[in-house]
Amino acid sequence: MLKITIDGKSIDVPEGITVLDAARLHDLPIPTLCYHPKLTPFGGCRLCVVEIKGIPRPVTSCTTPATEGMEVTTSSPLLEDLRKTVLELILSDHPNDCMVCEKAGDCTLQELAYFYGVKGEEFAGERRIYKQKDLNPFLDRDMEKCILCGRCVKVCEEVQGVGAIDFSYRGFKSKICPPYEEDLKCEFCGQCVSVCPTGALTGRQWELKGRQKDIKEVDTICPYCGTGCNITLHTRRNEVIRVSSKPDTWNEGWLCVKGRFGYSFINSRDRLTKPLIKKEGVFEETSWETALNYTAARLNEIKLESGPDAIGGLSSARCTTEENYLFQKLMRAAIGTNNVDHCARL
Repeated sequence: MLKITIDGKSIDVPEGITVLDAARLHDLPIPTLCYHPKLTPFGGCRLCVVEIKGIPRPVTSCTTPATEGMEVTTSSPLLEDLRKTVLELILSDHPNDCMVCEKAGDCTLQELAYFYGVKGEEFAGERRIYKQKDLNPFLDRDMEKCILCGRCVKVCEEVQGVGAIDFSYRGFKSKICPPYEEDLKCEFCGQCVSVCPTGALTGRQWELKGRQKDIKEVDTICPYCGTGCNITLHTRRNEVIRVSSKPDTWNEGWLCVKGRFGYSFINSRDRLTKPLIKKEGVFEETSWETALNYTAARLNEIKLESGPDAIGGLSSARCTTEENYLFQKLMRAAIGTNNVDHCARL
C-alpha cells in the first residue's frame, strides 16, 4: 500500500493505481470525459488535471501513477479555470440541440456544462459540419456531437477486439470513422454506444421514443442464448423503447447486437402469448395444461406405434445448460431415443 495526500487528506491506496482511481476510491470527485474504468487511460479530454507538489504544471490524473508521499490538489482556482476553458472550447464546436438530443438528461458533457455554467457562447469560429450520415441499420452516428474522447475506439479494440473505427486526420479535421469513411460495417454490438458520454452515438430504434422522464427500468435476463447476460429494459407506456446493461453485472454491461437491439419482437402484435393446437387445419388457442397433456399423449402414441426412434427432439441455445440437460434426459431416459439436436448454429 502507498500513502498519499489528496486535498490535505492522507489516504492509503494500492500500488500501481493512478491518481484518478485513488481519488475515486475515496469518493473524491475529479471531472472526466474520456476516462472509463474498464478501458485504458487516454488523457485526451484534459478535464481530470490536478496539481502535484513538485511538478510545475497540472497533469492528467488518469494517466499519472500514484507514488509514495505524493501530495495532490484536485481543485483550485487555476484547475477550475482550466476545466471551464476546456468545456468552453468543446462546446464551441458542439451542437446546442439538447432539446431534441437522445442523450439529454444522461449526457456527461451536459452535466459538466451545467455545473461549470458553460453555455458554449464564449468562443466563436469555424464549426465541423458533416452532411453525410451513416446508413447502417442500428447505430446513429452524429459526428458533429463527437468530442473525440476516444472511448468508442478503445472499447471496440480492447473489449470487442474488432477495431472497426479509429481516429482519422489531424488537428481541427480530426474525426473518428470507419476505414475510408464508409458506412459502419461491424458486428453492431453497440459497446461504443454504451460508453459514449454524449449524443454522438445512439441507437436508431430509440429515436423519439423517450429519454429519462416517465421511463421505467426493469432488470431481467437476455432471452437470446444460454449465456444469461443481465439486461435492463427501459419501458414507457408499457412498451420497451431500448435495452441497456449495468456495468456491475457479471457481463460488465457488455452486450451483443441481439441483446442490445433485438427487442422489437416484445412489442410485436404477432407475438404468441398462449399455446396453439391445430384442429381441422386451424390453430386454436388453448391452456398450457391442455397443450402439455396433448403433447405427452401423442408422444406416447407414436412411441407405442413406431418405436422411440420415430421421435426426435430439438432443443434451444436460448435455454440454460440445466434446461438443455433436462431435455436430453427426457429424450434419452423417458422416451428412449438418442435423436437429440439443438439450434446453436444461429
